[in-house]
Amino acid sequence: MILTKSEFLSSLRNEVRILLHLASKVDNAMLDYRPTPKQRSLAELLSYLSMMGPMMTKYGLSKGGEFDRDAWMAAADEAEKRDLEQKIAAIAGHTDEYKMLLADVTDADLRSEMTGFDGSKMTRGSYMVDSVLCSCAAYRLQLFMYLKSCGQEQLGTSNLWRGADAPVSE
Repeated sequence: MILTKSEFLSSLRNEVRILLHLASKVDNAMLDYRPTPKQRSLAELLSYLSMMGPMMTKYGLSKGGEFDRDAWMAAADEAEKRDLEQKIAAIAGHTDEYKMLLADVTDADLRSEMTGFDGSKMTRGSYMVDSVLCSCAAYRLQLFMYLKSCGQEQLGTSNLWRGADAPVSE
């Protein structure tokens, strides 16, 4: 794997930190926002974000290599029942959850082969980067765009990539 397990965990921790920063900009009045009728609402996006990363990680590490649709649906149903504060708290728990999920994973485990969602063969490490880490970054961008569309015009590059408000210029 190109990244060490420690570096990968650090990248996931950074994704959680940035996501929490962006989620702190959400208020209850925005939760029904949806860009188009067939897209997720902001509440639905946060529900998804509150379970997606750890569930995708579990799939990538499953020894049987089977996607557990029932577990995914149960996690999604539970996530939909959360209020805003609970969604944010669930996201905050991802750092510890990732650490626990990857605790006993070896380099050999990450080099082992698995079948991805699309049926292609790949290493578990490649899946973890391409599917888990990249999905976190992609959905973080979606949350950022939703926030901008909800009137959070002050958000900028610093919020999206550093997880911090831009310094105030005088």
